[in-house]
Amino acid sequence: MRPRFAEYDLPYAHRKKLQLRKRGKKKWFALLLGVLIICVAVFIHFQRNVTRVLLSISEATMRASTTIAVNDAVYYTLSDEMRYEDLVHIERDQAGNIISVAANPLKINKIARDTASISQSNLKNLSLNGIPVPLGALTGIEAFAGLGPNIHFRIIPVSSVSCDFSSTFESVGINQTKHSIYLNVIADISIVMPSRTENFAVLTEILVGESIIVGSVPDVFLQSDIFGDKPDLSPQ
Repeated sequence: MRPRFAEYDLPYAHRKKLQLRKRGKKKWFALLLGVLIICVAVFIHFQRNVTRVLLSISEATMRASTTIAVNDAVYYTLSDEMRYEDLVHIERDQAGNIISVAANPLKINKIARDTASISQSNLKNLSLNGIPVPLGALTGIEAFAGLGPNIHFRIIPVSSVSCDFSSTFESVGINQTKHSIYLNVIADISIVMPSRTENFAVLTEILVGESIIVGSVPDVFLQSDIFGDKPDLSPQ
C-alpha cells in the first residue's frame, strides 16, 4: 500500500515554499478581515452620527430655501394693486348694518393655486445644486459640523406645497373691528437619503389684507373664520 503524502517527505526548499504560501494566505485573510471590520465600523458610525448631522443640516437648509421660495412666489402672485375689497365682500342692509361678510372664492382660489405652484417650482430649482455641508460634519461630531470647506451633497427633496386662507376679527374700538386676512403656505418636505428619510413641514403665514370695518359685526363672524376651518399649524 502506497504511503500517504507528508509535507516532511518533500525537500527542504519545497517545504519552505509551502509554509510561506500558507503564511501569505493567513496574512491576506487577516488583512481582508481587518478591512471588513473597519468598513462595518465606518458604516455604523455613519448611520448613528454622520447621518444625523447631515439630516440636521439638510433640514435647516431646506427650511431656509422654502422661506425664499414662498416669499418669491407670494411677491409674484400678490400684486401691489390688490385690495381688501378684492378678497372680501361686505353686505349691509339699508340701515348700514352688516349682514354678511363673504370671501371672493374665485380670487382666493386663484391666489392659492398660483402660489402653491410657483412655490413648489422655486423649491425644486433651489435644491438642484444640492446641500452645502461643511467637511467637519462628516466626522459625526456636532461641535465640528461647521468647520472646513463645503461639500455639496445631492439629496432627494420631495416637496408638496399647499395654500389656504384664514382670517381673524379683532375689536379695536366702539363699532370698529379689524379684519385681517392671512395666506398660509404649508410645504410638506421629505429628505430622502440612502439610510434614512426625514419628514417635516414648513409653514409660512403672510398677511395679504387688512381693513377696519365700521359697524357692528355679527357674533357669528367674530367667533368664526369666513374661510372655513383654519389649517392645522401644529408641528409635524
